[in-house]
Amino acid sequence: MKKLTRLDSLKITVLAEDSVLYESPYLGQHGVSFLLEGVSGKKRKNILVDVGQNSEALLHNMKIMGISPSIIDAVVLTHCHYDHTQGITNMVRQIGKKDLPVIAHTDIFRLHFITEPYHRLVGIMPGDSRDEIEKAGGNLSLSKEPLMIMPGIMTTGEVPRRDDFGKVGLALKTIENGKIIDDLMLDDTSIIANIKNKGLAIITGCSHAGIINIVNYAKELTGVSKIEAIIGGLHLVDAADDVISRTVKELDAMNVSWISAGHCTGFKAQVKLYSSLGERFLPLHTGMEFKLPLTEP
Repeated sequence: MKKLTRLDSLKITVLAEDSVLYESPYLGQHGVSFLLEGVSGKKRKNILVDVGQNSEALLHNMKIMGISPSIIDAVVLTHCHYDHTQGITNMVRQIGKKDLPVIAHTDIFRLHFITEPYHRLVGIMPGDSRDEIEKAGGNLSLSKEPLMIMPGIMTTGEVPRRDDFGKVGLALKTIENGKIIDDLMLDDTSIIANIKNKGLAIITGCSHAGIINIVNYAKELTGVSKIEAIIGGLHLVDAADDVISRTVKELDAMNVSWISAGHCTGFKAQVKLYSSLGERFLPLHTGMEFKLPLTEP
């Protein structure tokens, strides 16, 4: 268990997501990116979580929001998939800082591909290799273990798969010892923030480890049982109806104060979440802004 200091406040801005609202000035894309602005006493840190798959669209949105890349103090990549990492080299370059911390799982740069309906690379793209990121100014911190980013904010590191909520459900492959094997997406990482007088906020990329596994592990890591918020992708888009129902039932039983989910969550799961949670559920979209302790987005 890690002692996680309480944040005085956390602002979360959705810089990129699959959805945009009617007449929105923002560009949507298949992928997600969040800006976390954490305050703990006199300590402040701006953390970029994922970069979507199109850095030009991301930079467009940031410009409209009045957010300069130069304010970013660290980057977290939640897993290898291109819709979370493509353009990371360009983003590091735009941030323009020497030795910018880029935090990810040890295996994020592995060869990663999909075989159905056809073979294609879906992991880190060649232009975003380890060498290219470092040349652009990134200082890679790769670990399977949880990492403290600032007082009150940490990564989960590799999440134990203790039930079948973490089944990938895709024909994902990698190569090990010259053989093609199933890729279980063990690099899936989430971010945990401990909000003063509220509890944990969990920010996910895709929840390939299973959102129930992630929440339970966050509680175990921190010793905090109250979950204030879950924000991000839940990867239920291709899940069977019974898996969606079981997941939503578990989340409801955990008394999560509110959930904002999109990207890979899927329409059926979003409907089920709204049906079960009512106003405690908000569909995720580009341009949303959350201030914790919570004010209306």
